[in-house]
Amino acid sequence: MTDRRTFLATAHRVITDEAAALTTLADGLGESFADAVELMLNTKGRVIVSGMGKSGHIARKIAATLASTGTPAHFVHPAEASHGDLGMMTKDDVVLVLSNSGETPELADLIAYTRRFGIQMIGVAKAANSNLMRQTDVALMLPDMGEACGTGTVPTNSTSMTLALGDALAIALMEHRSFTPENFRDFHPGGKLGARLSKVRDLMHDGAALPTIAFDSPMSDTLLMISQKGFGVVGVTNADDYLVGIVTDGDLRRHMDGLLGMTAGEVMTKSPTTIGPDALAEAAVAVMNERKITCLFVVDPDGSQRAVGILHIHDCLRAGIA
Repeated sequence: MTDRRTFLATAHRVITDEAAALTTLADGLGESFADAVELMLNTKGRVIVSGMGKSGHIARKIAATLASTGTPAHFVHPAEASHGDLGMMTKDDVVLVLSNSGETPELADLIAYTRRFGIQMIGVAKAANSNLMRQTDVALMLPDMGEACGTGTVPTNSTSMTLALGDALAIALMEHRSFTPENFRDFHPGGKLGARLSKVRDLMHDGAALPTIAFDSPMSDTLLMISQKGFGVVGVTNADDYLVGIVTDGDLRRHMDGLLGMTAGEVMTKSPTTIGPDALAEAAVAVMNERKITCLFVVDPDGSQRAVGILHIHDCLRAGIA
């Protein structure tokens, strides 16, 4: 019979050990971290990230994080590097090499190549006298905290610290470059994350699909416009083509008596809620939820209130924004 309390105790111990390792890592950061950031920031080429085994898995993630936050980067497998992929590195690149021990045999050819051709290298390891750390241009030391497994054989504390160090490098570079959510979305157009970072202009309907009608138009034409465009609403514009109101189903019900004898301007709700095309679609959904409406007219960001599009809640839902 299993002891569930033992499982929880183990989980608590492992997570506590790894948290302590991360705290020690943070407290020990020094000028070498700033040196590494500057080296990657000033490179004319890319950041090449490499590691073997578990360090290789971490290296792939770090390369992906760097690339998605504005620092061109890719992963090179050290074993493949010895069979031709060394040619992927140039003098303009910076190589970030990960190795817990600093003595990983498969890294030898890659390290030698960087030394032979003057390619700058950042090393990450816990052994200051290791081959990697002796030869690297910038040494980022990992504190020797053992491993959370208790036997020192399962990479746990070491991989957590290496991953966190890579994240810290990526975010330091991102913040220096003033990398925005909009920039981030350019690298993440798909999936849930891409949807969250979509702009209103990416989802709105414009041009011939835009349901607008002149202020003095008869309601017979207004009803026809609502029916034709299929949004259940119509925007009302003045002589300057600025949005001054909106006719909704609620407006129709409130003016049922003598409706066809009125104009759009007489029936409309004045000063409707609007949004700009550069706003995040997620923000538009928040506005619609708050106001309990299903559509938002999109107006020109120059402040003129000229309608340039319309966004329906269904457009956002189809894009995965809820």
